[in-house]
Amino acid sequence: MGNLIYYERNLPHRLPAGAAIFLTFRLAGSLPGHVLTRLQMQFSVKETENAESGYAQQRRYFGRFDELLDGAAHGPTWLQQPLVAELVGASLRYFHASAYQLVCYCLMPNHVHAVVLLLEEAAPLAETLQRLKGYTALQANKLLARTGQFWQRETYDHIIRSAEEMTRIIAYVVNNPVKAGLVESWEEWPYTYWPEV
Repeated sequence: MGNLIYYERNLPHRLPAGAAIFLTFRLAGSLPGHVLTRLQMQFSVKETENAESGYAQQRRYFGRFDELLDGAAHGPTWLQQPLVAELVGASLRYFHASAYQLVCYCLMPNHVHAVVLLLEEAAPLAETLQRLKGYTALQANKLLARTGQFWQRETYDHIIRSAEEMTRIIAYVVNNPVKAGLVESWEEWPYTYWPEV
């Protein structure tokens, strides 16, 4: 793998070129601060109470975080509007073969899951995501006749370490609308992209 890229806001981001990455980013205001604080406190208490591995702890935290997003009980759900969803999907596909190889994505009403393979000679993923999120925020705000922050600044990323984990995460991404109770079969969801089927 190439050089390790590291950047940080609230979460650490270590993104080596050549790696497979699972990404999640969400709309601004999709989870209230007090809900996130309570979730972080619950998991920091659990961390001190047991010897669960860091990876297992991370998976459980993310699972609960995603479950809260799937409920869409707070904040905007602009990604369920067809024009906004098409804009975001087209932007994800735009960077395919130049910044990453796009494996799959799913646009939920208030968040996005994607799996990408980082290309060796591409710009750092942080720069690509900044471009993607900046462009889609500007264009979506025009479509929605609004101003203000569109995306939450932080993006969750996880390096996929094995073929087995890749299979599990792809299944997680494409089945997210089923898990959330939006459709009965992943093929029914109009905002899923998985060309390998």
